[in-house]
Amino acid sequence: MDKIDQKILSELSKDSSISIPKLAEKINVNSSVVYSRIKRLMKKKLIERFTIEINNKELGYGVKSLTGINMDSKQRDNIIQELFKISGVREVAEVTGRFDILVTMYAENLSEMYRIVSDNIGKIDGIIGSESFIEMKTRTKQMPYML
Repeated sequence: MDKIDQKILSELSKDSSISIPKLAEKINVNSSVVYSRIKRLMKKKLIERFTIEINNKELGYGVKSLTGINMDSKQRDNIIQELFKISGVREVAEVTGRFDILVTMYAENLSEMYRIVSDNIGKIDGIIGSESFIEMKTRTKQMPYML
């Protein structure tokens, strides 16, 4: 991967809907070069897909939580399956550290988040305990390929 590939990844990570001619103009490279580079990056799986970023707050999801869960590892698959049945659960990650899994959840407000955690997660068989972290503010650092 060279500087041109890095520039392509950087621009696409900012706006994946940018046209190839506009991208080529932005990074000062011929359109055919940009097109072939993108195809190669996809073939190498450096680009997996082109997607959109949704504004969750504008959709009414004003509260985001990361909830660490300790569980009976023998019931892992069932617990994860049950978690994904809960409205608001977006992601479940198996992790190292003091928790077995981290669950990313969205809710309209704190009352709804409380209900999700206490009425739903707390009642899943095999969950030993949980601790929720409400997101207050997020800052994002650009990845190394973002020049």
